[in-house]
Amino acid sequence: MSFEISRVIRRVSRVFLVAAAVTSLAGCQVRPLYSSVDGAGPKLAAVKISQPRDRVEQLVRNHLVFLTNGGAGEPAHADYQLQLYVTSVRADVLDEQVARNTPTRVTVSATFSLTRVSDGKVLKTGARSITSLADVGLQEFAKLRAYRDAEDRASRELAEFLRGEMATVLARNG
Repeated sequence: MSFEISRVIRRVSRVFLVAAAVTSLAGCQVRPLYSSVDGAGPKLAAVKISQPRDRVEQLVRNHLVFLTNGGAGEPAHADYQLQLYVTSVRADVLDEQVARNTPTRVTVSATFSLTRVSDGKVLKTGARSITSLADVGLQEFAKLRAYRDAEDRASRELAEFLRGEMATVLARNG
């Protein structure tokens, strides 16, 4: 008799644990960050990005415009303004040249400020840096091309990070 009671208690406790797990999971509100329902997608499409001052800033800006609007270009009516300032720095990894190529790093940095246009409230300010590595050869054209390719890679990656930062802020309190 006591054996049957303990079996019944074990079954009831298992059912209770499963019910508790299902109930706790029902409270989860996991949604995609870029979803269209109360997400950041439409808000990202309403961000106007400041005009660039140089080639690297133009690369970051162009990729951001593409990422935020899905290739549709800039918004006609902007609800948000992104003030963007991008710099690029080149530095050799080693003090002296090794064989034919010199390992180099290119760091593309951005400082940004995301503002709501309607009331002028600053939603987010920050800074981000991305480093890209390159092997720079002895020929002048190859050297320029290596630097440019590294800047291009770092600019694309920087734009991805900036889009993620904006999406997080806009999904939370845009």
